[in-house]
Amino acid sequence: MTTSQPDLSPEFCRQRQQRVCRLLHQYSADQAVFVSPETIQYLTGFRTHRLMHAAVALSADGDCLLASPVEVSETVAADRVVTFPAQRLATLRQDQPEAALRALFDVLPPATALRIGSEFSAGGLHLQKCCDTRSDSLIDLDAELWRLRRCKDPDELAMIHKAISCTEAMYAAARDLIRPGVTELDVFCHLHAVAVQTAGEPLTALGNDFQCGSPGGPPRNRAAAAGELFILDLGPCYRGYCADNCRTVAVKRQITDQQFLAWETIVSVLDDVEKSARPGIACRDLFRHAKETLNAFCPDGFSHHLGHGIGLYPHEAPHLNPAWDDVLETGDVFTVEPGLYHESLRAGIRLEQNYRVVPDGVERMTNFPLEL
Repeated sequence: MTTSQPDLSPEFCRQRQQRVCRLLHQYSADQAVFVSPETIQYLTGFRTHRLMHAAVALSADGDCLLASPVEVSETVAADRVVTFPAQRLATLRQDQPEAALRALFDVLPPATALRIGSEFSAGGLHLQKCCDTRSDSLIDLDAELWRLRRCKDPDELAMIHKAISCTEAMYAAARDLIRPGVTELDVFCHLHAVAVQTAGEPLTALGNDFQCGSPGGPPRNRAAAAGELFILDLGPCYRGYCADNCRTVAVKRQITDQQFLAWETIVSVLDDVEKSARPGIACRDLFRHAKETLNAFCPDGFSHHLGHGIGLYPHEAPHLNPAWDDVLETGDVFTVEPGLYHESLRAGIRLEQNYRVVPDGVERMTNFPLEL
């Protein structure tokens, strides 16, 4: 018996298309053309294989045309679909980006002097060449699209929750597996298998940090030693949607007083954010308060951002980082990941929770233990 897997809803995809249409009217644009996999999935529910490309044209009146390398499901939120050959005799074409756009513009009715919106971070000269005969101006919609993607719809939240369920299973397995002598590669391979079994399908990403006795990094063929702390920053990506939460595991389940006090300090930062975060609060203020608390315990022991948004990209807005001037908004989904790193801690602790901003504060989306 198979269980249905969460996926993007055609109804919510159409609602997201309408938001982009309102954006086009705001810019007096006639049409938008998108080629980034994230935007195409966000608007249509269609997610290409990682080695294949697609393109979407959305008119200001809401007509959606998808150029796809394969036949698509009837649930894809597009009014028309045109296919193009992404491979020949099973050999992938390297000119797919241009081929997708050509297929799109071959179907669109001829027109000139259009104002076309696009993502300047994607498409490049291929898009410009295709638009030359149709457009008198291209409009960059990148920042507006990133803003729209901040407020997660229910179908997106279901995807993120599915990714988070993978991390929950991975951390439960890690606590059973991690012991003196186990290698980082062994841990990585085992947790990869657990995540895939939990998801019920291959994942598009797994996370960043799988090192022991280190602030983080990719897994090495190195054995864990008693007294060390194993930082696992897991970010499984389910059908394009990312989770991102970190736990730290004591290799022999015995910790020093210094490690325990550092852990308590980090947990207090998470508690403070959970109590104070709400719509309208400045992310810089959350970062500043956290850094003051962490520095009071270990000066310069905290050396990275406090957190960031997650969704179709591992790092989205809001940025809990003084290099940005973001403010929390209702609907944001973000991480908080305070950490302390020092030789005396063998070599550090990082803990991370995921939250969703609601009108009166935040809801925590990660509920598995923080203990070392």
